Amino acid sequence: MLNTQTTPEAIQEIPVPDTMTLEEFLENDLEGYEYVKGELVPMPPATMIHGEISINIIHYLDAYVREHQLGRLYTAETTFQLDDRAVKPDIAFVSTDRLPENREQASPIPPDLAVEVVSPSDKYYDVTEKALAYLRSGTRLVWVVEPVAKTVMVYRSETDFTVLNYEDTLTGEDVVEGFSCPVAQLFE
Repeated sequence: MLNTQTTPEAIQEIPVPDTMTLEEFLENDLEGYEYVKGELVPMPPATMIHGEISINIIHYLDAYVREHQLGRLYTAETTFQLDDRAVKPDIAFVSTDRLPENREQASPIPPDLAVEVVSPSDKYYDVTEKALAYLRSGTRLVWVVEPVAKTVMVYRSETDFTVLNYEDTLTGEDVVEGFSCPVAQLFE
């Protein structure tokens, strides 16, 4: 079992194990890591641009979700279990009717909507693989937001995806029904 003290000094002293089961990861939820196919994958710190875009998405999406009482949004600190993975999407939406009864732990279900904001250290292959892992696990809609090109890749399935550019409008389709936002507003 890992040391779970939360002081800054204790966090620096916690050794990161070489191997760990999914159950052990979910039990300990190591900050700064995701769990992918038996391996701990470090998550690099977010850039300021990454944070700004994430806040913009949360601002527009959360206002709509709350006003229409559609469910809950979660930030990158929240862990979701996807089959053999434990991931922390930048933003996630879970509809009211799918909210787990016990929310004092990592989510045992995938989100309805997962949003990933691409960071400079991200590899395109890894981001695409993660988007497809969400879909294979039951996530209904994935937005991959690319800050340099100012685009949003909208994944509905492994074969159904669309690239939206700066002049397009992003919608929640049938997942966050009625939500829409100009793509340009995400990058303000």
